[in-house]
Amino acid sequence: MPKLKLSNNALQILEKKYLMKNPDGKVIEKPEDLFKRVANNIALADAKYLLKEEIITLENNLEYFELVKTKPFKNLLRKTKKVKSRVEKTEKEFYNLMASLDFLPNSPTLFNAGRSLQQLAACFVLPVEDNLDSIFKALHYAAKISKSGSGTGFNFSHLRPKNDVITSVTGFSSGPLSFMKIFDAVTEQIKLGGLRRGAHMGILRVDHPDIEEFITIKAREKVLENFNISVAVTDKFMNAIRKNKPYSLINPRTQEKVKEESAEKIFDLICETAHKTGDPGLIFLDKINKDNPTPKLGILEATDSCGEQPLLPYESANLGSINLSNIIINNKIDFNKLKKIIHIAVHFLDNVIDMCHYPNNETKEIVYANRKIGLGVMGFADMLVKLKIPYNSERAVKTAEKIIDFIRKEADNASANLVKERLTFPNWDQSIYNKKSRCFSGKHMPLRNATRITLAPTGSISIIANTSFGIEPLFALTFTRILEDGTELLTVNKYFKQALEKKNLYNKDFMRYIAKKGTIQNMQSISQDIRNTFVVSYDISPEYHVKIQAAFQEHVDNAVSKTVTLPNIATVEDVKITYMLAYKLGCKGISIYRFDSRADQVLFLRAVKEEQINLTNWLKHLR
Repeated sequence: MPKLKLSNNALQILEKKYLMKNPDGKVIEKPEDLFKRVANNIALADAKYLLKEEIITLENNLEYFELVKTKPFKNLLRKTKKVKSRVEKTEKEFYNLMASLDFLPNSPTLFNAGRSLQQLAACFVLPVEDNLDSIFKALHYAAKISKSGSGTGFNFSHLRPKNDVITSVTGFSSGPLSFMKIFDAVTEQIKLGGLRRGAHMGILRVDHPDIEEFITIKAREKVLENFNISVAVTDKFMNAIRKNKPYSLINPRTQEKVKEESAEKIFDLICETAHKTGDPGLIFLDKINKDNPTPKLGILEATDSCGEQPLLPYESANLGSINLSNIIINNKIDFNKLKKIIHIAVHFLDNVIDMCHYPNNETKEIVYANRKIGLGVMGFADMLVKLKIPYNSERAVKTAEKIIDFIRKEADNASANLVKERLTFPNWDQSIYNKKSRCFSGKHMPLRNATRITLAPTGSISIIANTSFGIEPLFALTFTRILEDGTELLTVNKYFKQALEKKNLYNKDFMRYIAKKGTIQNMQSISQDIRNTFVVSYDISPEYHVKIQAAFQEHVDNAVSKTVTLPNIATVEDVKITYMLAYKLGCKGISIYRFDSRADQVLFLRAVKEEQINLTNWLKHLR
């Protein structure tokens, strides 16, 4: 077994958020024990397929995650040596995968696997229809999900607009925004109760009559703090912007046109508000549904809380990420190692589906029917650093394309291999992968999972793996991350430290100076090769942020979570260019964040609280 090597920051976040504690709050689990707990629990899903008949008759009234805890199951496993050996082999593979920090699953799996909650999914999408029963059913499920540490996505577009008639009570509707505030308040109370809560994604179609109020809602202080929000835009709307034409606002209750609105005006408002607050982002509906693997089952209207996983009503996001910085061996990408990681990771994520406790029967049914997984990556920026490739370069774009193309193909192969023992996902017959299906498109391929690839932001698990976030560039070479309890984690990029040490430049005073400057691009004392390699978010033009995202998106069947981080001096026009380029290059969604535009920012430069940082020169070379 690999020796567990964890950074101080990793140990802190594990202790605060992941390791088991007794009723007094004392940690009673070591990091090694956590990975053993998770590996043991997730590996037990193998027995479900090796002991099909025995499992069916063993305890028919129990969910599988409950069954594995029973004495009859444990006795059966002990008696069946071949199956026991197989499960133990899988457990070892899963442990080694995580303990080496080559791959980590989403946080709820690390929290809850092998514990009482056993809720392992990162996020859920819940439908919200235009009636009180549906609204409060969604609220009830959202509260349960938030309690387990997972996020929730909603599309509120089916709710009638504000001041629309309610004939049953001879009254008027309060509109979707009023109900979003209720959802937010419930989540806030769960947070105040001392539990880790998941965030929400709130989506509204651009043709909803309340769209202006939705766009600007978070411009006010302390409103919808537990929500990310995105406007769902259509090709029709984007074309109307380009042609400077109006478009129609539609009442979802009657499907009748309320009025015509200027597409350019609404787009300007989106960009102005995003510039001010970071919200809203954009979801490109038509692009998302073009890749819908099961279009006969419904339209994809909502995503998980960070936008990377479009899902049908009640589906869940089951995610995990490969650490790309760990696959660089002797300054080259080790594709053999990467292939091995991919195949074990796909096996792991498929097992998670069976071991998860779902909050309702609707979710369990649709998740089992489609078996969507989302294998992603983290450490892309660190990988580029190790290869000495600038993030803001065409070489980086080509590297992104090469790596994700390989991951996609091998994830498909791994999913196909699982079919031999576990069969295709039940809805495969009516999917785009079955040549006999009416919605067939592309390659005929029996698959275990309706989707395979998702690129998530990987905030916490990146800290555990001591690598860069998702596919994001380096935020800074030294910065502070603030956890939910207020704990500050100082981060210094280890590869930057090593590069300075080789040049005899590393010392604490110099690092403090760098922290105040934010960037090294104008520091002549540092060699050009280091400056080229160690670019940070604010050294990178919005164009390269988007080009990297688009390069990944081309080979991702779900979506990509990436934030185009802009300096404080960025203009509204910068936001417009970014959003339009994302649409042009085929992204499924896009979000921006202008540094220091929000009071609740979780990443800070080391010096941000000591003095006002002058960012004026940061993007001069980009203008």
